Amino acid sequence: MKSYETILREDIGHTAFVTLNRPEVHNAFNPLMIEELTTIFKYLGNDATVRAILLTGKGKSFSAGADIKYMQKSKDFSYEENLDDANRLELLFNTIYLTPKPVIGRINGAAFGGGIGLISVCDIVVSVKTAKMAFSEVNLGILPAVISPYVISKIGFSNAARFFLSGERFDAIKAHSIGLIHELANDESELDQKVADLLDQILSSSPAAMANIKQLLARNRDTEFQELRKYCISQIAELRTSDEGKEGLKAFLEKRPAKWNFSPWKGRDKKEV
Repeated sequence: MKSYETILREDIGHTAFVTLNRPEVHNAFNPLMIEELTTIFKYLGNDATVRAILLTGKGKSFSAGADIKYMQKSKDFSYEENLDDANRLELLFNTIYLTPKPVIGRINGAAFGGGIGLISVCDIVVSVKTAKMAFSEVNLGILPAVISPYVISKIGFSNAARFFLSGERFDAIKAHSIGLIHELANDESELDQKVADLLDQILSSSPAAMANIKQLLARNRDTEFQELRKYCISQIAELRTSDEGKEGLKAFLEKRPAKWNFSPWKGRDKKEV
């Protein structure tokens, strides 16, 4: 079995357990993790011995999205380099989404930005109630472009508008109420039990029927979906190379407010207004 640097794979029966394995950085993406995840999902999709795939994170977090060092390098990328980078990331999400096996998300902790993108391309998601989430891109002067088609199809335009624009944090209970998560667990022990029960049900189903159902779900998307994917890739490349995109990332890395960070409530009692 192939070994990986940023992920772990363990097969239990007919289920492949894929674990994001960069706990020291909250399982944040870097180019190698993106490549390895894309590779393993392509492989598992074609492995006849695998009937279900479980995706989870090692440590306290599920995934913090893009790695800080990776983001720091992207700040100096050209538009074309950002375009290539966005294409690789979008390919990862699309590969998971189109995998002909059911993909179960076991959300063991926090998920931000691209981490929620991973949740959105899972077919069924179970999470601990304490998991915190946010689409934090807007605070960096960029946008959740690449993940947006998958997220919007999960939670709808209204919920996406709120959380994309505000960048606010929300918990797994809220995520459950908007359709991002299907089942909630009080702790990791209950999480594992719920996942085990779900896998028992899935493994009792017809593999061929499930593969056809996944194809059916994909076909039910808007016929313009492929064009939308291209647009989203170009948007993130454009925003990353913009003045605000560069300032937002620079401010984040320097742990200071961005230049546009102004609140009318600072230094005032909201009751006065």
